[in-house]
Amino acid sequence: MTRPGRGAGEDPIVDVVALGDGRDVLVARPRDSGALLDEEAFDARDEYLPYWVELWPSAIALARQVARRSLEGRRVLELGAGLGLPGLAAALGGAHVTLTDWAPEAVVAARHNAERNGVEVEALVVDWRSPEALIERAPWDLVLLADVLYEDRNVAPLLELLPRLAPEVLLADPGRLTALPFLDAAAQRWALTTTHDARVALHRLRLNGA
Repeated sequence: MTRPGRGAGEDPIVDVVALGDGRDVLVARPRDSGALLDEEAFDARDEYLPYWVELWPSAIALARQVARRSLEGRRVLELGAGLGLPGLAAALGGAHVTLTDWAPEAVVAARHNAERNGVEVEALVVDWRSPEALIERAPWDLVLLADVLYEDRNVAPLLELLPRLAPEVLLADPGRLTALPFLDAAAQRWALTTTHDARVALHRLRLNGA
């Protein structure tokens, strides 16, 4: 069980992620992810698994996409931030960034990673199925999502919430089957363009009429 406040742990693995523009991001993550599995947390926190401990390919691809954007002074929100890499890329580009995750341990790790990279971010524990804290702070200019469509139950809440948060969304997805119904439904309200980075699809959603 993760002890509060430890984040990535006392002896983390630190990955150096090249953004492709000459800048690197340092991302610390727990060395022993298996030690974070907790049966009590699994039962009490809606089948909680510590997905946040991994540095996923979608997060790397999205961070590199973000690094190519001009975000100076823009308000950027990352949902399901985990270790926070895409949001940190936005912060390094001058954006005012809010990182959120429903796992308190992930939020601690994201804060530590922000400090490690010398950027200031707001980091909040928020479940997008109870998004009041997000709606109070809206609107943002851009929402970032990296590999969040890994379960069917994530689709409907995101479809409902995203139009209330920002006129633009960047979504990185490695080809999850759950992404297909999400994108089909999103096309009713958003203009959608897709590019690819290796095995990751990068979807840009722009709200119709925005």
